[in-house]
Amino acid sequence: MKIDVPYGQDGFMQVDLGDDIKVDFLEANDVTTGDEDQNIRDAIHHPINSKNFKDFLSEAKKVLVIVNDATRPTPTKKILEFIFEDLSKTDFHFIIATGAHRGPTEEEYIQIFGSFYEKIRNRIIVHDARADQDMVFLGTSSNGTPMHVNKAGVEADKIIIISSVEPHYFAGYTGGRKSFLPGIAGYKTIEQNHKLALSPKAKALALDGNPVHEDMMDAIKTVKQDIFSIMTVLDKHHKVYAASCGHIHDSFHAAIGFANEVFAAPLKEKADIVVSVVKFPQDIDLYQAQKGIDNAKLALKKDGILILTAKCRHGIGGKAFADLLGSSDTPKAALDTIEKGYVLGYHKAAKMAEIGLWAEMWGVTDVAPEIISKLFIRPFNNLQDALDKALEKKGKDAAILFLMDGGLTVPMVS
Repeated sequence: MKIDVPYGQDGFMQVDLGDDIKVDFLEANDVTTGDEDQNIRDAIHHPINSKNFKDFLSEAKKVLVIVNDATRPTPTKKILEFIFEDLSKTDFHFIIATGAHRGPTEEEYIQIFGSFYEKIRNRIIVHDARADQDMVFLGTSSNGTPMHVNKAGVEADKIIIISSVEPHYFAGYTGGRKSFLPGIAGYKTIEQNHKLALSPKAKALALDGNPVHEDMMDAIKTVKQDIFSIMTVLDKHHKVYAASCGHIHDSFHAAIGFANEVFAAPLKEKADIVVSVVKFPQDIDLYQAQKGIDNAKLALKKDGILILTAKCRHGIGGKAFADLLGSSDTPKAALDTIEKGYVLGYHKAAKMAEIGLWAEMWGVTDVAPEIISKLFIRPFNNLQDALDKALEKKGKDAAILFLMDGGLTVPMVS
């Protein structure tokens, strides 16, 4: 049995497994997408609890469009095809909602904006969470999170959000309120919010009782500007399956049902070996690709082997989580350190360390072996070698599951 596994933007790794090996595949569900242009157009023309888009912009003085960075598959450039003509009649700027991530490279600007980039390049603000001079204090959430946001979000009288709704391993889902926190929030604000990710209730597909989500919802109450939200849900081929627009919270919640139809994948039983394939663009670095580890754990038996397959084009990504794991002798030691004091990024380390207590993590990436091996991930140059070793260790009767879009697909064991 020959299997092609996506690796990087256009590449593949091929593995050859004997026909006697028990192999299964899990990916996002098949849905009927229809005309994606019509899906977007209908959503913009029929917003939820909001003025229509033209009326929303009619009295705008300064407009800010919040868009995701290159770690998300959000079809920003496609959305612009439907709104740019109206938007261009206003005094507008875009802000890249990097959260605590780095700013885009030139190549990533094209990835985000496509052909519109040349028209708007002088109207793009790149959020820098560490630039305290660019932040404005709006108030404090009931959980004690101080809401510092980029002043561009305060100086505008109208705000447009372009985002996508997918499962998120500790916020429940991406989209909606995440454009503000962490999107354009200050570093300390993000740190305080993400500390809540250490709660066991902070997990994929969970909103009720999820302290991260509830804190985001509470903090965003401090934002007083008019907002027009454009939410998309992509199918497994990154086509626009559904869209919802209008009120920031109502459009977000309207998209969740569609996101579940795509990404909540039913699974009959867990496997001994899970290959989690993290696709472009989430394979940008290990910090982002870790989402594929956290989703895959839901399909893995105790004492199993989880094989992350992600190019990690820009290496590790987050320094704090890597430094913590790299300086810890065991996963338990890393968790003990986190209990003594939280630093932004430690939530990522905690999720990985928790898995390390009951399973093995292996990795097929472009990260140097001497670096990734310090993070409790056993490195392999190719997937064939990793699977051969895994079968040697678990036995020929071991069940293998390929999670074909591990960064987004959430296994739901029945």
